[in-house]
Amino acid sequence: MALAAISLLAGCSLMPTYERPSAPVAAQWPASAGVNATEGTSSATSSAAINWQDYFSDPALRQLIDTALANNRDLRVALLNIEQARAQFGIRRADQFPTLNAAATGSRSPDSDGAIQSAYNAGLLVTAYELDFFGRVASLKEQALGQYLASAEAAQTVQISLIATVAQSWLNLLADEELLAVSRQTLDSRAESLKLVDLKVQHGAASDFERRSAQTLLESARVTLAQQMRQRAQDENALALLLGQPISDTQRAQWTPNKLGQLVFAELPAGLPSDLLTRRPDIRQAEQSLMASNANIGAARAAFFPRISLTVGAGSASSALSDLFKDGSWGWTLAPQLVLPIFDAGRNQANLDAARTGREIAVAQYEKAIQSAFREVADGLASRATLVEQLQAQQALLDAETARSQLTQLRLQHGVANQLEWLDAQRALFSAQQALVQTRLASLQNQITLFKTLGGGMGAATGL
Repeated sequence: MALAAISLLAGCSLMPTYERPSAPVAAQWPASAGVNATEGTSSATSSAAINWQDYFSDPALRQLIDTALANNRDLRVALLNIEQARAQFGIRRADQFPTLNAAATGSRSPDSDGAIQSAYNAGLLVTAYELDFFGRVASLKEQALGQYLASAEAAQTVQISLIATVAQSWLNLLADEELLAVSRQTLDSRAESLKLVDLKVQHGAASDFERRSAQTLLESARVTLAQQMRQRAQDENALALLLGQPISDTQRAQWTPNKLGQLVFAELPAGLPSDLLTRRPDIRQAEQSLMASNANIGAARAAFFPRISLTVGAGSASSALSDLFKDGSWGWTLAPQLVLPIFDAGRNQANLDAARTGREIAVAQYEKAIQSAFREVADGLASRATLVEQLQAQQALLDAETARSQLTQLRLQHGVANQLEWLDAQRALFSAQQALVQTRLASLQNQITLFKTLGGGMGAATGL
């Protein structure tokens, strides 16, 4: 009966019942997101169900992502944080069980008559095992569990972010290659134009103003080329940092100038805003932190109640070492201890107030995580709805500027157009060529951003 009563009391908990706060966002995406009713309510094939290996099908990109997952230091730290939190949880869980030790002691000291007295003890000892009547130890274990699970979710957030960032850095390098190709082609074309103008100047068919104008275009292209070469070097360094190792010549050789325009990613259904609660690990991390704060209140409440601990020993005692384990030397001890807080200058109340405030902070952080996720997805959807049209318009603009440049060149050769018209057409064409590459890059990167903000696809072999 006594054991049953102890077990019943040990099952008591002062931890508040956890209730998930309601999501502080709208039930539907804003109209600017351009999500229709079918797409907004269906999540059968959400981004969370798509492995990143399937979404990023290009072999070169998949190899880069695999390399980053194996070598990136930020991800390695996040994984080690999981191990550290798991160890802390193991410590708290072990507190729920008695710690059994083997102990042996011996002493020799003179008595009042000067004779040497000996005392030897050996046995098993359980020291200050707390009977968790009010759930203090159990609450601390639940707090550690919440922190451990939050660290696991944080590592998933780092991993999804790493996958997306590697893909976007790879796209940056493809765009750099395409921009460099455009700049080199333009530079060669303008160098040839300058040679023709120089010939005309030598034969009196063109003025020095025209030669200076052609030279201006040439130097402008050379400046742009230098800027783009610097940007490419910086983008390559950024990717190397993500990979955690230098980029090989084999990987570098796969960045061809015409590859960017050939890439196509799958369309991702947005689902409902409430789906983000289960898709996004950063939201799950915030909720686990909230649950840990909730458990901490239970431990703070339990501190107001008596704390009962037991010290139990069983073994042998003798005044002679040779007689230590003989019959008649065995015995046991039981020493319960009850500590009841009477006056602590408000320490326990302050701890409880701090725990409650910590939970309110965790609630606000959880709600902020949901709101931030909602905003990120809404921005991505709004960009997706407009970038397709922008890309089509940008391609049409380039076609028009190409035709205008060719016509202006013909008009100039026949004396119908002047040098300023030709200069304007050349500048506009170069600008349209660069803008198309940038718009195509923005469209592809937006799709990767959506993949990330919608929860990403952890895929196989995640390491978590």
